[in-house]
Amino acid sequence: MIAKVLSAAVIGIDAYVVDVEVDISQGLPNFATVGLPEGAVRESKERVKAAIKNSGYHFPADRITVNLAPADIKKEGTAFDLPIALGILAATDLVPRSSCANYLVMGELALDGMVRPIRGALPMSITAKERGLKGIFLPPENAPEAAVVEGIDIFPVRTLYELVEALSGVSRIEPFQVEKEKLFHKNFDEVDFGDVRGQENVKRAMEIAAAGGHNLLMIGPPGAGKTMLARRLFTILPELSFQEALETSKVYSVMGMMPDGYGLIHARPFRSPHHTISDAGLIGGGQIPKPGEVSLSHNGVLFLDELPEFRKNVLEVLRQPLEDGQVTISRASSTVTYPASFMLVAAMNPCPCGFLGDPKRECTCTFVQIQRYRSKISGPLMDRIDIHMDVPPVQFKDLSSLKEGLSSEEILANVKKAREVQAARFQRMKIHTNARMNSRQIRQFCELDAESNDLLERAMNRFGLSARAHSRILKIARTIADLAGSDRILSLHVGEAIQYRTLDRKVLR
Repeated sequence: MIAKVLSAAVIGIDAYVVDVEVDISQGLPNFATVGLPEGAVRESKERVKAAIKNSGYHFPADRITVNLAPADIKKEGTAFDLPIALGILAATDLVPRSSCANYLVMGELALDGMVRPIRGALPMSITAKERGLKGIFLPPENAPEAAVVEGIDIFPVRTLYELVEALSGVSRIEPFQVEKEKLFHKNFDEVDFGDVRGQENVKRAMEIAAAGGHNLLMIGPPGAGKTMLARRLFTILPELSFQEALETSKVYSVMGMMPDGYGLIHARPFRSPHHTISDAGLIGGGQIPKPGEVSLSHNGVLFLDELPEFRKNVLEVLRQPLEDGQVTISRASSTVTYPASFMLVAAMNPCPCGFLGDPKRECTCTFVQIQRYRSKISGPLMDRIDIHMDVPPVQFKDLSSLKEGLSSEEILANVKKAREVQAARFQRMKIHTNARMNSRQIRQFCELDAESNDLLERAMNRFGLSARAHSRILKIARTIADLAGSDRILSLHVGEAIQYRTLDRKVLR
């Protein structure tokens, strides 16, 4: 007696169909699962056995073999519980074997037969549509994200008994209808740039960073407002497009981090890992590779507070994703690529004590201590950060002022206009912002007049800027020109862009 049920598994952020084949034959009672199952899949036999019995069905006292095909790819997770249980019941003719031939079945089983949520429902739903299947049976908690994919029916299943009754024709499960107001999950944190007193120069730098998708480093003493400013950056970033929301939601779906009841993440992610994080936690990894913080920040912001406190080997792994916008993790069994196109925002003190350059408090650090502190951030990584910005202490008159600065809504309006200019500029290309321009695109879109070119040449010679820093200045100048509504890059745009390379200009002697 053989039965087959279609299920799915995830590699990276994409899914593939798995044939769950169940064979029941005469012999001593035994339950074997083959097809490279990992620990949670091997343990499913105990959950399946208890769930079938507690749902009121007979569990066969025969030899049961479950094959998960393709058998040369490792299978992990608990999503195979429900299809294995259904395959056993179909092999014993308690369920018509053809009833679920064109449907994916996924779900973890509790011992009482209840169906629990799984990870990766969104990419599995996309794969089901690509395969031309009719629908998906899955836990109710995963229905909103799976229902984002149009043209395929989503059937929420609460218990094993409910699914068996529906496939036997005794009852019916109604397809899930996604509520449009719950399609997108937005960030409801009530923060605004208008709350920040003073720091107008820093706000300007953050507006440029948001408009062009540039990486940003803030340098200033403790209490200057670096973290406060960083946590408001997402409020001046445009909402995700549907394609961007889909890409970001796939990462969160694979990690089981989708907000309850919502189909897509529509607010740009803001991730702020602690400085004790490992390189695998930041970049992704594990025996079966999982996304790290850089992928969870995809299309959003990765904020690294107290940057020099991160271990140097952890910071160095950021170099490749900052350039390529993706992370490739290689293991002996497989190679997985995760998206990692994010804005890096970092904050640091100017020295170990934090008061270098403070007009009111004296710095107690030696030259060697300052040099050692800053050397924790390598030159290649620093070159990949477009904007270096001083964040001075806030003056009392600014703190006590009742006058509010520009609100997030006002800054966002400027950012959107600049992004529209870039969208038109790059409409036939794979990039969307100035920060992602390559060398050929920089030559095409960042042409300088004689005055601007002379200004940049003097800056390069005086400060000893690298070729990568030269490219960063041109990109920033292009964004400043876009914010100003100028087709050409003028010398004043280049001059402002040079000012955002603080660490290049402040060479310790």
